[in-house]
Amino acid sequence: MRILVDAGAYPVKNIINKVARAYSIPVIMFIGTSQRESERYPGAAIAEKQRDSVELTLLSEASVKDIVITQDYGLAILAIGKGAKALNQDGFIYSIDNIDRLIFEHHLSQKTSQSRGVMSGLKRRNREDDIRLENALVNLIETEKNIEDKV
Repeated sequence: MRILVDAGAYPVKNIINKVARAYSIPVIMFIGTSQRESERYPGAAIAEKQRDSVELTLLSEASVKDIVITQDYGLAILAIGKGAKALNQDGFIYSIDNIDRLIFEHHLSQKTSQSRGVMSGLKRRNREDDIRLENALVNLIETEKNIEDKV
């Protein structure tokens, strides 16, 4: 099991690394060549500067039992298709059962914003977001470890 992170501008890398260390699970942060040097991480997988290259590089690496952390719905569904688990940075677990609804809601939200000429800003992370992510990541790891123990 590994944790693969679509690490564009993630404010959650410290939480991910903390949980991964506690369970001795390797983490690979996937970043693009366009990221500033200060945003790069030791051991990061650096993707070429092309459209969707970070997502494609991460997806080519993903396999069954991996946990993929991303905000990208398309990457999440493709990772699930490869047998990986997919988790949003706010602790929401993507699944085959909820991805269609998420994509539709995102589409409606964008249409509504565009029709009003309003671009909504990003909401600020808060402590509850961090707790939700940490709990969801721990739960996914524990679930996978329990499955492995039974096999």
